[in-house]
Amino acid sequence: MGLQCGIIGITNVGKTTIFNCMSSTKAAASSFAFSASKSNISIINVPDSRLYELEKFQPTERIVHTTVEIVDIPGLAKGSNKGEGVGNKFLADIRNCDALIHVLRCFDDPNLPHVDGSVDPVRDIETVNFELQVRDLESIEKKLQRLEKAAKVGDKEAKQAAAVLGVYKNHLESFQNAATAPVDEQDKKYVEDLFLLSTKPVIYVCNVDDQSAVTGNHYVDKVREFLKNEQTEILVIAGKLEAEIAELENEDDRLAFLSDVGLTEPGVNKLIRAAYSLLNMETFFTVGPKEIRAWTIKKGMTAPQAAGVIHSDLERGFIRAEVMKYNDFITLGSEQACKEKGKLFVEGKNYVVEDGDILHIRFNV
Repeated sequence: MGLQCGIIGITNVGKTTIFNCMSSTKAAASSFAFSASKSNISIINVPDSRLYELEKFQPTERIVHTTVEIVDIPGLAKGSNKGEGVGNKFLADIRNCDALIHVLRCFDDPNLPHVDGSVDPVRDIETVNFELQVRDLESIEKKLQRLEKAAKVGDKEAKQAAAVLGVYKNHLESFQNAATAPVDEQDKKYVEDLFLLSTKPVIYVCNVDDQSAVTGNHYVDKVREFLKNEQTEILVIAGKLEAEIAELENEDDRLAFLSDVGLTEPGVNKLIRAAYSLLNMETFFTVGPKEIRAWTIKKGMTAPQAAGVIHSDLERGFIRAEVMKYNDFITLGSEQACKEKGKLFVEGKNYVVEDGDILHIRFNV
């Protein structure tokens, strides 16, 4: 499944540094505002230690992680919706993303001036939100004009749609994100074709100095207070420090470096997993001597739908799924042991796949 997360934020907050920590595709970072002219894109593995635990009990030729596409979108500024900075093109890039990683500058550096003259992550959140809201309002108003014309000639569906878009319009004009508009779930279908920017789920990343990598700082405290009533995740990452760690080729050296600064794993690993979770995704596994592979599915998918992620033929000819739970497999040590202990389950078309399930699909086409 093609999943895409966009890294957004004000210019000069460390977005590209965070991107480089996550990605094997290294992009050039600069201290000059608006120096980037295009988005950087990388396909990254979702860290999952369970794959290597499975390998202990089933030797295999290769391990295949599930992936997420990360897009480093050059910095926004006030007026991006009018084309300021590199505005219009990159607001369009955001539209194509499934979720957003909003990087906030939470560090002082006299050699890296803030585009607005001072460090204030809360103000930066408001600036970016405003730019997204203005673009969404433009999209709503354009569609509303078409619907109102249709409603005047008696189109009842157009009349209902126009009423719903009117709610979104009023909400956005009150400087609120479209995601929080008071609209019934079934009425959200009227804006699905607009791919509204301010409806996208967001993770906030506080990019801090090295000394604040573990505990955060007063800037992080301000962000947490500002976002305390929102359903979101706030992560603290020392981007510059993690970029240095990412440059180390030896895994033991990386772990030693992390331990020295009081971390147990790279913060970007948590970020990648959080982005994956934010998209409402889960992982199931296929296990064999040729490969152990992680597969991405939406939460709530049935066994045939999960089979279709592997190959469309498996969904079309689905007969049943043989299912083992991850914990059962690594506790008992083999598929045969799971069978003997009654921990291998045969499931039909209505089975809802759970995170960590090990599946073997039986099919006939």
